[in-house]
Amino acid sequence: MKDPIKRLPLLPIERAFKVISGRWKAFILVHLYGGPKRLSELRRLLPEVSQKVLIEQLRELEEHGVVHREVCRQAPPWVDYSATALGRSLEPVIMALCDWGRHHAAELDELDRLASCTLAPPYEPEIKDADAGPSRGRPQRRTS
Repeated sequence: MKDPIKRLPLLPIERAFKVISGRWKAFILVHLYGGPKRLSELRRLLPEVSQKVLIEQLRELEEHGVVHREVCRQAPPWVDYSATALGRSLEPVIMALCDWGRHHAAELDELDRLASCTLAPPYEPEIKDADAGPSRGRPQRRTS
């Protein structure tokens, strides 16, 4: 029997949020939409997440059927992660949430603080001004 904490809610909207909630799940999925990735690749693409948290988030995504984990038993062995068909069906939802976030920021006159929803490596944190230093948790495409 499944752990009651991991059991998904019966209300569809709550179920959807439960599956994609988590600081890094949407970022992980966006990267997997580009093709299978090894854990080390995901670590490079998401430098602000610890390996422990990344593995936890991947396991939850796998448990909910949106990520597939394949162990390749070669020498040396490795693990590939990929988005399942169910996981790929979330892409328009995630991008719609990104669009809504952009709209929300525009309504609050905060567009200048946003990073792009298009997550393509390599990243570096957004710089607000010379004294502020990097912002936390907002990956942004490198322009150089």
